[in-house]
Amino acid sequence: MATETASGLSDHLRGVTVTTVSCLAGIAAALVCAMAPFLGTSPEAATDTLALVVVAGFVFVQIPLLKLLGVEVEEFGIKDNLYVAFMTFTLWFIAYGVILSANVA
Repeated sequence: MATETASGLSDHLRGVTVTTVSCLAGIAAALVCAMAPFLGTSPEAATDTLALVVVAGFVFVQIPLLKLLGVEVEEFGIKDNLYVAFMTFTLWFIAYGVILSANVA
């Protein structure tokens, strides 16, 4: 049986919540990068490092969001924080790559 943490979430539900929020944040960051007038989907946007600032912003916004969802972020170690950053970056990279290559002629 799954053990419950201090927040009342089971370990499994905590993991699913963190993974889901991280993945959705990565996809949202890709959509923001594609729709932003300062980035967009031009060939120059593919090399603009400003998109990484958008991703970093989405990584940092997740902490209060996870707190609102009942995840005890005070218990996060370096491994948990790296996991959140990695999952967000990975989903952003994949989604933004697909968006950028969709209009290539």
